[in-house]
Amino acid sequence: MMKCLRIFLPALLLVFGLATVLAESAPEHVCETKNGTSCEDCLKNVSCLWCIKTKSCVTYPVQTILPPHSLCPLDDARWGLCWMNFQTLIITLSVLGAVLIIALMVCMFCCCKCENFGSQRFEAKMQRQANKTKTKQDERRAEMNKRHQEIRQKYGLNGPNPYARFS
Repeated sequence: MMKCLRIFLPALLLVFGLATVLAESAPEHVCETKNGTSCEDCLKNVSCLWCIKTKSCVTYPVQTILPPHSLCPLDDARWGLCWMNFQTLIITLSVLGAVLIIALMVCMFCCCKCENFGSQRFEAKMQRQANKTKTKQDERRAEMNKRHQEIRQKYGLNGPNPYARFS
């Protein structure tokens, strides 16, 4: 579990850091000066939004996150790429983000689950080997005691152990 947190926490901090840096960037150029030009000229500045319907270049409204319909419909809005409308861009980025989050969650689940499962399996295997070794050792000890007992009987040494009083 701690290993998963060591991987997940820096990744989460990186994402939040990038989001903060990108959110703080303020437009330096006024996009409205590029009205009547082409989409490519307008979108050279990242803070600009091109509207095909009105052929105007406007400053992207960062306060509302999505541009309002009164400014430009999403089907006609272009941001970043002239060949992809804003609606398609939002859907594509949402799907990619969701896939990335799901992949991250599956990876975290598998790493943590497999790590714990593997260690439990390893511990069970070691326990089985220890039990097997102990059983063999007990069998050998019993067999050795039996042989010693046979030797004592053979030579008539079944009496009390003369060294027992020293222990």
